[in-house]
Amino acid sequence: MPSPLTQDQLDTALAAAGYLADETLVTALYLALELGKPLLLEGVPGVGKTQVAVTLAGILGRDCIRLQCYEGIDSSRALYDWDHARQLLHVRVAERGGAVETADLYAPEFLIEMPLLKALRNAGTTVLLIDEIDRADDAFEAFLLEFLSDFQISIPEIGTVRAAQPVVTILTSNRTRELHDALRRRCLYHWIDYPERARERAIIERHAPGLAAAAGDRLVEAVSAIRRLPLIKRPGIAESIDWARAAQVLSRDGAPWPDALKRSLGLLVKDQEDLAMIETAAVL
Repeated sequence: MPSPLTQDQLDTALAAAGYLADETLVTALYLALELGKPLLLEGVPGVGKTQVAVTLAGILGRDCIRLQCYEGIDSSRALYDWDHARQLLHVRVAERGGAVETADLYAPEFLIEMPLLKALRNAGTTVLLIDEIDRADDAFEAFLLEFLSDFQISIPEIGTVRAAQPVVTILTSNRTRELHDALRRRCLYHWIDYPERARERAIIERHAPGLAAAAGDRLVEAVSAIRRLPLIKRPGIAESIDWARAAQVLSRDGAPWPDALKRSLGLLVKDQEDLAMIETAAVL
């Protein structure tokens, strides 16, 4: 499945859509599209991993199908399930007609598509996002291997369902636990880190227009200093943008910029111990 865009075109399209990616991420996305391989994005929370899939779907003119992982997720939530109410109704109707033995309870019309099956059947029009795979357990990882290897799944009652072409698939992980090598081997891998200051400044400018240059520089410098502290949860890019927008509001209401930053710090940091540490460190 060759990429519909060159690497330069992909870079330009991402920027036009508001996602300012560095060259290494653009390269990883381009190769994933060109080679038809799943792309595993790892990084700390808040660096824009999920948004990559959403933005890519918009660029390609496709639907983004999201499978949010969590502890205990199983195939019935990720792959497919059977419409038991309709099956039961079908049996009762068949009983009235005296055809119980011929009632097919596992006909396709009783199948409920979950994200993976839906993506397989619509491979040419979707981008599949398997979000926070590290929240799922080992059994679910093992279950995914067939899908990631051959873009197919086996349904005992029906048989094997194969995609007509590779599914554009992006997996994200916050690295709360180590993923198995078997899953990693099936994916192209990229680590997304916090952006360097210049790029974060450009991202904030894009999403918080009208921010004065000096104010933006001070905000980015403060964010960088805060991330160097041993916080429980370091702020991501989304929090930086929210902080900039909130400080802008307070500044328009007459608050001096340093005071606006301090008063809106709850948009950047969401833990009382972290807030106390920032106050003690006097980084604002």
